[in-house]
Amino acid sequence: MKVLVTGGGGFLGQGICRQLVAAGHDVCAFNRNRYPALEALKVDQRVGDIGNLDSVTSAAEDVDAIVHTAGKVGAWGRLEDYYEANVRGTDNVLAACELHEIDKLVFTSSPSVVHNGGDLDGVDESAPYASHFSSAYAQTKAMAEQRVLAANGPRLATVALRPHFIWGPGDPNLLPRVLRQARAGRLRLIADKSKKIDTTFVDNAAEAHALALGKLTVGAPIAGKVYFVSQGEPVSHEALINSWLKADGFPPETRRLPLGLAQFLGTLLEIIYSTLRIQQEPPLTRFTVEQLSTSHWFNIAAARRDLGYAPRVSMAEGLARLSQYLARERMQKRG
Repeated sequence: MKVLVTGGGGFLGQGICRQLVAAGHDVCAFNRNRYPALEALKVDQRVGDIGNLDSVTSAAEDVDAIVHTAGKVGAWGRLEDYYEANVRGTDNVLAACELHEIDKLVFTSSPSVVHNGGDLDGVDESAPYASHFSSAYAQTKAMAEQRVLAANGPRLATVALRPHFIWGPGDPNLLPRVLRQARAGRLRLIADKSKKIDTTFVDNAAEAHALALGKLTVGAPIAGKVYFVSQGEPVSHEALINSWLKADGFPPETRRLPLGLAQFLGTLLEIIYSTLRIQQEPPLTRFTVEQLSTSHWFNIAAARRDLGYAPRVSMAEGLARLSQYLARERMQKRG
């Protein structure tokens, strides 16, 4: 197939492009900029803005399927910005599918769409959407996911994947924030008890998308459905954070911030940053506190059964790869 990967230059997007190229597909990527890593893969790069309908429809010309990973990720920011990238961008992708008669769309969603702020212990895809959201990211991803699933029909097959806490070498999001806080001496665990969460090594998340694409056709059993994707190895927040610190040569973190104080600080910092119109993300937000103080791990039996998904890279192997990557980075900085 000829496949368009929106956000193909991103962390997950590059992983998906690598796997699709290796599988023999003709791959093109849609991004704001060009990426040397994609050039090395001989991926056809189409430059534009996901929020611009003309750009998206032009990029989608002559393709057989779309894997839509592009969007705005973060724990902070204006709702309008997240809506433009995550909702309007998805509307543009759906319009491109209709205009060009593309009949396969795999959408990257997020488990945060079902997170109401409490614990999620082993829930499956029957969990309802959250009734309230502590971040514009989760709110707009929920809106986009519902649009994608509603678009499934006799001319377009859609499926949504919810990979959780994607990490690995080259992660530009969560992992660097944790390591920066550790280097500055500001990292703290939150709450008295560290609860369990799911994560997904980036190669596993990419493979789930490739598997879904391979099984997706109009009327297929997976069409119109959503799937949680993870390592299938829930770990505590403390164990995860300290495994990342160890991979970068840091001692384990044991200091804790009481939950009530963390919630107060997150709310206060959001108010201050909003009032002063500070563009950068606060060091602590309500969404971050929620994610680091509650359990959120998921039953991935449906993905195993319907997609044939099995996390090939274990936590132990993923951490070994991460440690090697971070060591190379440190050597390059010294050199």
